[in-house]
Amino acid sequence: MRRARRRFGEGPSRAGRGAAGRMPARVLPARVLAAGILASGIPACGPAFAAPALAQGAPTQDAPAQTAPGPAGPNPALPAKPQGVTQGPPPAAVAAPEAALSLRAVLTTEAKPIRGGLTWRIYEDRPEGGRPVVLARSEEAQPTFRLSPGSYLANVTYGFVSTTKRVTLAPGAASDQLTVNAGALRLAGAVGDARIAPGQLAFSVFVPIGNNPEGRLIRDGVKAGEIIRLPEGTYHVVSTWGDSNAIQRADLKVENGRITDATLNHRAATVTLKLVAVPGTEAFAGTAFSVLTPGGDTIREAIGAFPQVTLAEGEYQLIARHDGKVYTQDFKVESGVDRDIEAVAKEP
Repeated sequence: MRRARRRFGEGPSRAGRGAAGRMPARVLPARVLAAGILASGIPACGPAFAAPALAQGAPTQDAPAQTAPGPAGPNPALPAKPQGVTQGPPPAAVAAPEAALSLRAVLTTEAKPIRGGLTWRIYEDRPEGGRPVVLARSEEAQPTFRLSPGSYLANVTYGFVSTTKRVTLAPGAASDQLTVNAGALRLAGAVGDARIAPGQLAFSVFVPIGNNPEGRLIRDGVKAGEIIRLPEGTYHVVSTWGDSNAIQRADLKVENGRITDATLNHRAATVTLKLVAVPGTEAFAGTAFSVLTPGGDTIREAIGAFPQVTLAEGEYQLIARHDGKVYTQDFKVESGVDRDIEAVAKEP
């Protein structure tokens, strides 16, 4: 049985025609018809399949549009961007308002601003508490911070003194002043009427706690002439001359807005240790020395021909070791009297 063939574009078979010999035609909108043809990939082959232009500049049958897919290919779910339409730049962001905060610090009893030694920090103002976050810092004498309007905590540190103040900023420029309740210590040392060289001295500053004058160490290794900025109060100062037992102590009071100058007077002297064959002769090189108290405590040890030791006034014993032999010599130190201490290398 010969099977009837039907070509694309031909009408329905004769068996399916109506009494008039034709099947009623189903009319499809031209826009739907054109979309179906384009989706099927079958080229239009006659005037009946020519799709009308959808928009100005849309591709025609004779010049199909060539669209380059993106890196991941075209997304059929998204509507195509109409050709000939240019998307403009995004709207410019509105600049946030800014506030400029200028700060300075003054001492309690002075109107002049402090010119140096300051460290400034700006913290978040957290009403709910918690550890504040540092937003900005400066070591200028009178800094200017640029911040967003709002509430902040301004902190200034001057030596061991710290002051904090809450500031509220509006757009524009603002200035504020922090008062620092601080004084200062400046230390020196002497023996009798003679000043001790600053390089030979070191000071330690303590805050007394209860009956303990050295309750809490504030600063160690302070040099003579150095200014130590402190809150008002009483402090315990320890001065060490040299590197042995020449130590002097004092309790000093610091007042707001004032520098307290203090000279600690030592009762000590510097002696030169020697091992000689006869008093007044050349010293033996490579000798090991030990300085002991009368109770046997070692104060200082040194090696050389004539090392120097600064000792508090009092009585001592010198032990000298050379070539496997030991020699001893008792001696006394008088405050302010520097001299040579000789141990004589003689057989007992």
